[in-house]
Amino acid sequence: MILNKKLKIALYSGEIPSTTFIERLVSGLSEKGCTILLFGYVTKKIKYKGNVIIRGYAENRFYKMYLLLRYTVLLFLFRNAEKKKLDVYIAKEAKKKAFAKMKFYPVLWHKPDVFHLQWAKSIEDWAWVQDFGIKLVVSLRGTHITTTPLSDVRVANRYLKFFPKVDGFHAVSKAMAVEAQKFGADSNKIKVVYSGLPKGTMASEKRKGKEVLKIISIGRNHWIKGYSYALECCKILKENQFEFEYTIIGALGAEELEFSRESFGLKEKVFFTGNKSFLEVQKYITNADVLLLPSVEEGIANTVLEAMQLGKIVIATDCGGMTEVIENEKNGFIVPVRNPQKMAETIIKIASLEGSVKQRIAREAILTIQHNHDEEKMIADMMALYRQVLNKNE
Repeated sequence: MILNKKLKIALYSGEIPSTTFIERLVSGLSEKGCTILLFGYVTKKIKYKGNVIIRGYAENRFYKMYLLLRYTVLLFLFRNAEKKKLDVYIAKEAKKKAFAKMKFYPVLWHKPDVFHLQWAKSIEDWAWVQDFGIKLVVSLRGTHITTTPLSDVRVANRYLKFFPKVDGFHAVSKAMAVEAQKFGADSNKIKVVYSGLPKGTMASEKRKGKEVLKIISIGRNHWIKGYSYALECCKILKENQFEFEYTIIGALGAEELEFSRESFGLKEKVFFTGNKSFLEVQKYITNADVLLLPSVEEGIANTVLEAMQLGKIVIATDCGGMTEVIENEKNGFIVPVRNPQKMAETIIKIASLEGSVKQRIAREAILTIQHNHDEEKMIADMMALYRQVLNKNE
């Protein structure tokens, strides 16, 4: 494989557009001269700069039929032998055969150098690409690696079957890399690539009126986010007559959390909002004093990185890869998982810190992002992974 060849990379997450990390990856790789192919369900129209090709489908059966017919004809006329080979696989493995053809045929026709699967749980659907000379790279992130295989033996068995055959893995943290090896992933094929943030994010502003400490958490309402422990922490803070406000962005309408807030008498101190845009979230972070990540499991939370880039003090549990980012009392604070008492003690401690100490921690947080979580470094590391799998045994 020629090292300076322009790569054709398929980034598959199932939805277009996708998560912040994947969208940054799309743009960054395109800027490096790669041709990017996006397959999956198009949830809204989006325009990309550079050579980004969208070959997705919408919730329209006529358009789905058009896609199926188009790629059936193309493959039949120009790659009939490969089409027949894929059809044998579909007939044997796929439950919804017409839908599988609509998904798989465009990938076979465009035949990327690398098919980068973002969610490991779908590996069984896409392992076939290796039979056609396409390298398979799988991302290792979050619940797909840490909790799903524990609760679903079918997923665990799927990983045990397919992980040893994967050409390369992208791990969002060292902790995720270790977890994947339990399912047969070759450590030599795993590259840890941390999420990167673009330069030029708006600077943090000093907030006036510090008598009430403003705390925020950001993320979907799910037990793995640990919000129940955060509310118990708030109960402890109230009992200690500590003045605070706590907002969870993304938890509006969560019955369990609403019940706990009512039971603990926290309606005047704890607030829930719906999902917010990226810019709105940035404003919330800017106006807060502390970002709290009470999660039970994480890869590395992007919200933590974004808060650190803005010079905010972060409290995170010692789950997943968070200790790879935060060094306790140097660039943030680490507390044990499922420990509301320690969360509360740490919040009270932060409030009592001298201004110079807070500024030092904020500076260290910013430096951490600049050194380890720069977007350009993320793109370079991903390019290195793709080159590695393409040049192996060449």
